[in-house]
Amino acid sequence: MMGDGVLGWPVVLSDGPVRLRPYRRGDAADWSAVRRRNEQWLAPWESAPPGPWYELNSPDAFRYLYRDQRRQARRGESLPFAVCLVESGVERLVGHLNIGNIVRRAFCSGYAGYWVDSAVAGRGVIPTALSLAVDHAFAVAGLHRIEINIRPENAPSRRVVEKLGFREEAYHHRYMHIAGAWRDHIGYALTSEEVLVEGGLLARWRRLQATRR
Repeated sequence: MMGDGVLGWPVVLSDGPVRLRPYRRGDAADWSAVRRRNEQWLAPWESAPPGPWYELNSPDAFRYLYRDQRRQARRGESLPFAVCLVESGVERLVGHLNIGNIVRRAFCSGYAGYWVDSAVAGRGVIPTALSLAVDHAFAVAGLHRIEINIRPENAPSRRVVEKLGFREEAYHHRYMHIAGAWRDHIGYALTSEEVLVEGGLLARWRRLQATRR
């Protein structure tokens, strides 16, 4: 379902039980609960300002992020999504995916980042969500290239992009300050030509799933 915003925003995307949608003000409590419950799962991989995890992931913190993400999306600088699962007709928030730092004109590129509730990890939620978002970014939002930077030690996140066919392009030394130190990252990328000829990244992901059944 498309919205009336600039370059295809806002938008709701879905495949099976996975739904990507814009955040709502009313997501504050659910977002906070998921984030607080997943501190050990998420904190080692995320850059964050100093402070206790409990406070940095409070409902009040969400409201600030909500306003900031909404502002960037309206300017065409990001595509932020709440990642939800819809099961038995009930939707629940289980993660986040953003294509941010979008640069237009001759570059037409953005960076993808994501996280997911550990309770649903391994169920294909993030590969599906990333496929949906990348296809939308290429086919509708006018992007040509998506980059993802991941710490070498973050094996689950690296598996997501590698099985979707993102190319490993670079090793970034001391790339980002996380958990008290400058951390190396591996750079992955994908361009529109690499997936549109196959019918999109979601089509590639579905074929991969079919071969594993």
